[in-house]
Amino acid sequence: MLPDTLVCPTLTNPRPIINDSAMNDTRRLVITGRVQGVGFRYWMTRTARGLNLSGWVRNRSDGSVEAIVQGAPDAVAAMIRQAHSGPPGAQVANVEVGAAAGDFSGFSTVDTL
Repeated sequence: MLPDTLVCPTLTNPRPIINDSAMNDTRRLVITGRVQGVGFRYWMTRTARGLNLSGWVRNRSDGSVEAIVQGAPDAVAAMIRQAHSGPPGAQVANVEVGAAAGDFSGFSTVDTL
């Protein structure tokens, strides 16, 4: 049996069902600089969806942008790289990356913290 798999007992010929959450990477990003008022959240939502990532993004009251991104490790890494530039008009000073947990479906913009 493959690691991190489950077998569906209802099938005549059981096939492994891969546990996708075991293959996902989940990261919390806090982006600082000139990142509000430049469409950063909308850019990040489009970019994350294009990379097939799940999670959310929001503005924070301190002027930063916070996001949770979850998906294939290479896609998460691509989102982190792209967050260092952001959309036209953004001036990213720093992208703080940390571990995060949860199970997300789709990518959305959430209310400001």
